[in-house]
Amino acid sequence: MEKQRLDKVIASTGKFSRREVKQLVRQGRVLVNGAAPKSGEEKIDPDTAVIEVNGEQLCYRKFTWVLLNKPAGYLSATEDGRGPTVLDLLSPELKKQGLFPVGRLDKDTEGLLLLTNEGGLAHDLLSPKHHVDKVYYARVDGCLTEEDCRAFEVGITLGDGLSCQPAGLKILTAGAVSEAHVTLREGKFHQVKRMLASRGKPVLYLERIQMGNLTLDPALERGAYRLLTESEIEALREIS
Repeated sequence: MEKQRLDKVIASTGKFSRREVKQLVRQGRVLVNGAAPKSGEEKIDPDTAVIEVNGEQLCYRKFTWVLLNKPAGYLSATEDGRGPTVLDLLSPELKKQGLFPVGRLDKDTEGLLLLTNEGGLAHDLLSPKHHVDKVYYARVDGCLTEEDCRAFEVGITLGDGLSCQPAGLKILTAGAVSEAHVTLREGKFHQVKRMLASRGKPVLYLERIQMGNLTLDPALERGAYRLLTESEIEALREIS
């Protein structure tokens, strides 16, 4: 791989800014292949160099994957003049890495949202032909029935002629306000809301809780995020 500046490689982990890296190097707290570098501008091969910071070995990743617990009020975009985007929730170091949302959640929809700079895998996860399930928790106005479940199972054609593929609807509670899990293998515009509205059950609240075999981390508060682990990234590659 082409050599890169040491401070850029360490900053790509999201743990330190470039300014912090330079200070760590000056303090002798960074080792590259067992030796202290002269400056953060030193060029290294990130694929082969063994980098230690404060005695801990860093794991360099060519691509970055972030799991965000999206709050309401943020747009799933890299930039938008209509309001804050999900990138505004990230650290300055991560914002410099060219991350983008993998698919989108509506502005008022909360929950699991992946961000990455790996275009190929992101595309595969969103492609209907790869059958990557997206699971949502929905609270709706109205009493869900088994007839609604059967309608989802065979697929729904909306009033404007848009055809939605078969989807899953699992009723959790039924009453004047009902709760359910909705499972999609595609991601058309406002799809969950529009499918439920077509059954006369408008959505009151929507949260994505799962994508493929990756579930929303219960340790993440709303608006918080973390990097995916290597095993989580590999699991995504296996299903795509």
